[in-house]
Amino acid sequence: MSGTTVETQARSRVQLEIKELHGSLSDPVLDTMNFLNEVTHRYPDAISFAPGRPYDGFFDTEQVFTHVRRYLGHLAEQGSSERDIRTALYQYGPTAGLIRGIIADSLRADEDTDVPAESIVVTVGAQEAMLLVLRALFAGPDDVLLVSSPCYVGITGAARLLDVAVRPVEEREDGFNAADLEAAVLAEQASGRRPRAFYVVPDHSNPSGNTMGPQARKELLELAERYDFLVLEDSPYRLVSPGVPQPTLKSQDRARRVVHLGSYSKTVFPGARVGFVVADQCVLNAVGEEHLLADELAKIKSMVTVNTSSLSQAAVAGALLGARGRLSELNAEAAAYYGNAMRETLRQLDIQLPAARREALGVRWNKPTGGFFLTMRVPFRVDNTVLTTSAQDFGVIWTPMTHFCPGTGGHHGIRLSISYLTPDEIEEGTARLARFVEARSGLL
Repeated sequence: MSGTTVETQARSRVQLEIKELHGSLSDPVLDTMNFLNEVTHRYPDAISFAPGRPYDGFFDTEQVFTHVRRYLGHLAEQGSSERDIRTALYQYGPTAGLIRGIIADSLRADEDTDVPAESIVVTVGAQEAMLLVLRALFAGPDDVLLVSSPCYVGITGAARLLDVAVRPVEEREDGFNAADLEAAVLAEQASGRRPRAFYVVPDHSNPSGNTMGPQARKELLELAERYDFLVLEDSPYRLVSPGVPQPTLKSQDRARRVVHLGSYSKTVFPGARVGFVVADQCVLNAVGEEHLLADELAKIKSMVTVNTSSLSQAAVAGALLGARGRLSELNAEAAAYYGNAMRETLRQLDIQLPAARREALGVRWNKPTGGFFLTMRVPFRVDNTVLTTSAQDFGVIWTPMTHFCPGTGGHHGIRLSISYLTPDEIEEGTARLARFVEARSGLL
């Protein structure tokens, strides 16, 4: 092949410029997951407090087959023919999901939440549920999503993809404050915008680890009714935490103000990629007929993922059936393990950075009673470059809180995840973390 031909082919190749693609692709929030995975793979010998994933020790390969067989047996007991069962497992299946009735039964058994199966849409993880809900609710540029900040990057990332305006409501050190949310709502209304929904993780929040108290939950529901907005409740950690959890917002929702986002990634297994959304709000069509918001979400889903994997739904359904719907019982051992991991992390931090020393350094952390995360404040600014130094020179990985703060903020915070580590790794990891904090603080 001649040099001229090669040069001609090179000139004829399509070359795309990032400025010509959707603006979200240049937003740092979309790089968060990839960056953390890259750092973890680049420094395999580092101890990582970054991944918010379940502990592998609770998984047994054979469980998957047991779950699926139990669900298929359930279908047979319900009168399904062999052909029906084969179709249910191998075909696309209904867009809204095959196992909505089983999920509704589980919500009644475990969460004191009584909703019709028709109000549920089974999704590809809670992440798809967020995307569907945002697409349905946010109709124009004046609709605003309020988020408790710091917040899970999945919601802000989905909002960015859909060009949904986001306003953070800063969480205080002791958690959510209703007065702060009301001030944000009034400010948006005064600017001619409509606060459409408020996103919150009320139980052992990702990333802060904070839990909303009973009075705050009551005040939030009252605000939603008073100012006519919806609450997007995302609570994946409540049933993998020790102790009796607070009632969900949805279980206390008398005015249908709460859209509940559910996930089986922490309670069953993340590889299934099964979540759900409870959307029992009424929608009036053009001729005044009522139907459920869930019906509208199913329309959107039909153009996004068509349906959630039937095989994955079968595995999750089998797990639910085996536990009689009580995920709290299914996860009792896991909840105890994570509770012990949290207490051990806090104990080791106290050993490595005693009260007098951390006061002198200007270091502090919160003390969650459950969930996967706690947060530490340090006297120096942290970012991805500082994280790389921590991984390379000190052998410990964490997550900068800047990833979880829409706009600005979080520059002196780090998130620590305790869920994926053994006690020995926690002991060594906190020792490495303390050495990093001491060394970095000495540079001030």
